[in-house]
Amino acid sequence: MTAARVAANPSRRAAGSGGRDGWTRVGLPGPLDVAASVAGFRRWGDDMLDRWDGITLVRVIDVGQTPVAVAARVSGSVLRPRLEVTAERPELLAGAATALVATFVAAPGALAALAAADPLIARLETAYPGVRPVLQPDLYTAIVRSISAQQVNLPWAATTRRRLAEAYGTAHEVAGHDVRRLDAVRLAGVSVADIRALQFTTRKAEYIVGTAEEIASGRLGLDELRSLPDDEVVTRLSALRGVGTWTAEWLLCRTLGRPRVVAGDLGVRKAVGAAYLNDSLPSEARVRDATAHWGEAATVAQQLLLHDLIERTDGPVPWAQAAQP
Repeated sequence: MTAARVAANPSRRAAGSGGRDGWTRVGLPGPLDVAASVAGFRRWGDDMLDRWDGITLVRVIDVGQTPVAVAARVSGSVLRPRLEVTAERPELLAGAATALVATFVAAPGALAALAAADPLIARLETAYPGVRPVLQPDLYTAIVRSISAQQVNLPWAATTRRRLAEAYGTAHEVAGHDVRRLDAVRLAGVSVADIRALQFTTRKAEYIVGTAEEIASGRLGLDELRSLPDDEVVTRLSALRGVGTWTAEWLLCRTLGRPRVVAGDLGVRKAVGAAYLNDSLPSEARVRDATAHWGEAATVAQQLLLHDLIERTDGPVPWAQAAQP
């Protein structure tokens, strides 16, 4: 699996929306339906962390060690997608554009081979061409996103994340849009009672502060996780309070970008059961067996099935981290 690559020189200024300076145009390999891929950022509510209003995507992306807010508007087509990108710090625009493009996951060769062998995947790629996973590259935000979604419906999870972002997130502004970034160092100094006051459960408040302490202290970091094989990543993350095996597997695919089927997640079980097994809620073992042939295309195939499940479901998929982008 590879991240999308910049197809045009991001350091070259190009006319953005309205032809204004300060924007650059970058190309992405198609097929990629950017709008459908990021729709989950607003499907359950605006959490101020990853924002999509149907026109502009706003996120905070790390350029080296520097968090930079970026805004991106979709242009081009599914087959030849482009983004018009600007950054809050113009001198970091090139790096920010490259980092943003890298959050769109593609596995073109692996997906094509899978679609040739699996008629179901071929049908879904035809029905939803270019729907792809979008990475959450900030480890702390990714963990908080998962913790917030445990055993609650996803609109409520988004509501509590927004309260956390507004109360303790670092504020950024780009192209007239506000966006927040959760800083582990800052959250490590917040009391459990203060997080609880935002209507997180006591346990979730403890998990949010405890994870912040692990990251802020340097005991946990992306560089360490990137150096580990998959099973050791899952073991390392599962040692955190509030992070079980399934959450660790979501982080494996959505933060580290590795192919992984999160076979125990409720949404994945429903999606695979409906697609392959004629079973409304198959066991984790049956899901793993049914998807064993996905190989390097696993994360993309998983996203296609989840997108199809959401399209066919009236309302949110409860208690499922899978339904988040």
